[in-house]
Amino acid sequence: MQDISSIGFSEKDFGAILNQYSYNLHPGDIIAGTVFHKEAKGFLVDVGVNIAGYLPIDEVLLGSGYSNDDLMYLVNNTREFFIFAYNKERQQLLLSIKRLDYIKAWKRIKQLETEEIILHVPLINFNKGGILTALEGLHSFIPRSHLILFNAYESMVRSYLPCKILLVDEKTNKIILSHKLALLYLYSDLLRVGRLVYGQIIQFKQYGIFLNIYGIPALLHISEIGYEYIDNIDCVFAIGHKIKVKIIHIDMKQARLSVSRREVV
Repeated sequence: MQDISSIGFSEKDFGAILNQYSYNLHPGDIIAGTVFHKEAKGFLVDVGVNIAGYLPIDEVLLGSGYSNDDLMYLVNNTREFFIFAYNKERQQLLLSIKRLDYIKAWKRIKQLETEEIILHVPLINFNKGGILTALEGLHSFIPRSHLILFNAYESMVRSYLPCKILLVDEKTNKIILSHKLALLYLYSDLLRVGRLVYGQIIQFKQYGIFLNIYGIPALLHISEIGYEYIDNIDCVFAIGHKIKVKIIHIDMKQARLSVSRREVV
């Protein structure tokens, strides 16, 4: 975003100009206006005062990858704008749609955070740490640890994945989502503490066995395999086999299960 200091703006200058027209406008205000002319690097906006409104092209959309021709729909369009500065040299209110959309997007995201809702977000790109996506037009991220089979998603670019909000922080502009957590909610009727389920063995560790239960990782700790200690669990069980277990704990923050084979018939 443009640095206000670089365009000769001050609260005193801004107030002096607007007071001439008995208007009480301030940076950060939202104002209605009509776009009436397209220039090389922006649009002129009639905001109902004797000061021109100017909308720079880079203040139009949250995203990128659009051309000037894509924005011609704005001409003769009446809508709200965010005042972010005053250009003293050109005597123009500097306006933004992008910053207004950003404010509205964060309000919607905070509301979504309070609701038990499954979000379907687009898979935009991948890196070693996870999947890049977007929520309400803002960059978001699904960590690798909150995906089921990471490599399986690479063929799903531009498709949508069910997720739940894991963490949002407007101060750092951070939005973290979880696919595993969404699956826990989708299968909430089946995945309950005390419920008997079948899980597929996917990995052995010294401390136990990892299972896949409806796409959710589950740990069968070595102490929960039975009442007798097993020296070599890979000699008793095999990768790919399905075994019956009982859910004894659901970790909603990490989106994983703990299970037991004790007292399982």
